[in-house]
Amino acid sequence: MNTRHHPDRGFTLIEVLVVVAIVAVLASLLLPALSQAKAKAHAIACASNIKQLSLGWFLYADDNTDLLVNNHGIDETRARLENWVNSVEDWGTSDDNTNLASLTTGKLAPYLAESTDVFKCPSDHSIAANGPRIRTMSMNSLVGDPGVLTNKFNPAYLQFFTMASIPNPAQIYVFLDEHPATINDGFFMNRWDDPPLWGNLPASFHNRGANLSFADGHVENHRWVVGDTVQPAGPLAAAITPSLPTDFEWMRERSSVPKN
Repeated sequence: MNTRHHPDRGFTLIEVLVVVAIVAVLASLLLPALSQAKAKAHAIACASNIKQLSLGWFLYADDNTDLLVNNHGIDETRARLENWVNSVEDWGTSDDNTNLASLTTGKLAPYLAESTDVFKCPSDHSIAANGPRIRTMSMNSLVGDPGVLTNKFNPAYLQFFTMASIPNPAQIYVFLDEHPATINDGFFMNRWDDPPLWGNLPASFHNRGANLSFADGHVENHRWVVGDTVQPAGPLAAAITPSLPTDFEWMRERSSVPKN
């Protein structure tokens, strides 16, 4: 019988390097797929949040003889004058950046079971000086009662005060995820009769696009086709003048209709 001792044979350096190389190749193949899956899941969750906001918007109108919920600008929102959401965010230390109570006191809150998650897109990682911000969603400035801002910014376009006043609900958007650089109040506004200039910029979290809900209840993701519509998530140095009007015109056509 052979009684010679054979010590265990370990891996050679070449074998270890081969294994490491194989793992690296597999990781390079899998990580993009996982990243894409995560991004898609965030887009779906964001669309679901906007859908819930839209449902609350419909229920409010049903309970208030067809009147649409108030949609105010900064000053009235800060005064807590019964806006759809009582929140004005910034990049500083405003309490509204992080205080969930600012979301639960708005006029839509009772129709959302006072849920605060629906106001946030999971792809929005913007952080103010006092912490992560809690709201991504804004409302079309031409939908709802804008209070003192009536006819101030877009006097040539219809302001919709009731559900019945919207002539083409499938073509008029209500909610969208706004770009972190421009979000403050919940009043998403651009001057549609002026030369194209993004005063408020839509978000581009989802495959270079944003989620929007419409007055007929449907939600869609729209991908921006002009490169400068897609901006970094941080503060902007100035308003964006689009190199082409395509995306600006797409939003204008879905914000309202001319009075004439």
